[in-house]
Amino acid sequence: MKKLFVVISAALLSMGAYAQDAQQAAAAAAAAMDQAPKAEVKVEKPKYWEESLKTNVTLGQTSLTNWAAGGDNTVSLAAYIDGNANWKKGDMFWNNRLQLDYGFLWASSKPIVQKSTDRIYLESKWGYKAPSTKYLYFSANYDFKSQFTTGYDYKTPTVEGLEGMDRKDQVTHWKDARVLKSGFLAPAYTNLALGIDFVPTKWFSLNFAPLTGDLVIVNNEALRGSYSMPLKKEYEGLAEGVPTDGSQFSSVRFGFGAQLKMDAKVNINDNFSYSTQVVLFANYLDIKHCPRINWDNRIDWKLAKYFSFTVTTNLIYDDTILIADKNGENPKARVQFKESMAFGFTYTIANKK
Repeated sequence: MKKLFVVISAALLSMGAYAQDAQQAAAAAAAAMDQAPKAEVKVEKPKYWEESLKTNVTLGQTSLTNWAAGGDNTVSLAAYIDGNANWKKGDMFWNNRLQLDYGFLWASSKPIVQKSTDRIYLESKWGYKAPSTKYLYFSANYDFKSQFTTGYDYKTPTVEGLEGMDRKDQVTHWKDARVLKSGFLAPAYTNLALGIDFVPTKWFSLNFAPLTGDLVIVNNEALRGSYSMPLKKEYEGLAEGVPTDGSQFSSVRFGFGAQLKMDAKVNINDNFSYSTQVVLFANYLDIKHCPRINWDNRIDWKLAKYFSFTVTTNLIYDDTILIADKNGENPKARVQFKESMAFGFTYTIANKK
């Protein structure tokens, strides 16, 4: 019995020593872990901006040699830039878009290079969600439209022996016969519209702005009569003896009215998209004129990684713009329509949320 007691006591002392050593080791390990550098958890900052930049360059060429049916040798070059910068945080958004178009056309029947397309279009829209609504936003919308350079309608010169002249003389006669149509800020359209934006989906929005200030600018005196600019105060009420050089017209026409704008962009798939915009403006201060209508359409078909086929149409009806007929007579309001098809190089840079 005495020996058994000694053995049990020795075993208990050994177990106690082992437990104490284990406890000390665990405490040391815990201290080491506390002193070790802790890995920082990175919190990703929210991104409120979504940007994209799309560029498109098209080149066309036609060459005829002994072609019995006739025609012109032509070369065309055009570039298009579409930049978007959209911000959204909570119930507030701010969308910005800039579209730039410019192109040239050369035809062998004319010794001059003509402008084929020219457009500057800037849009900026701010919106804040209306309380207790799902799709309605209070909105402020700003637009600016103009062109980069002077545009002409080239009439064939009525000069004998034109084809036998040297190139320099031909260019001079062609320039003398051309008719001025537009220029930078001639015209330019800009407005600020306050109203309501209806946005039921990402691809569609309808904006109604009953408070819209509209400004038409024509800084070239020779074009002011064609765009129905108002007479300066010193010429108001004069029926005869008014100068015909355009100096009697003001360079700015102010309007105040209502604007309705519809935007839609549908991506059928990764390679095919369609966008359209319709803008109507009715001037409270000049109700004898019809509402101004602008309707733009664009189809983009991506054929390969960097190549696409594009179709665009632009329709305008503005009865303050007087357009003459083919003979340069009978100026009156007419429907304006432009259509173009192009195949070219395209590249898109996008930075999404």
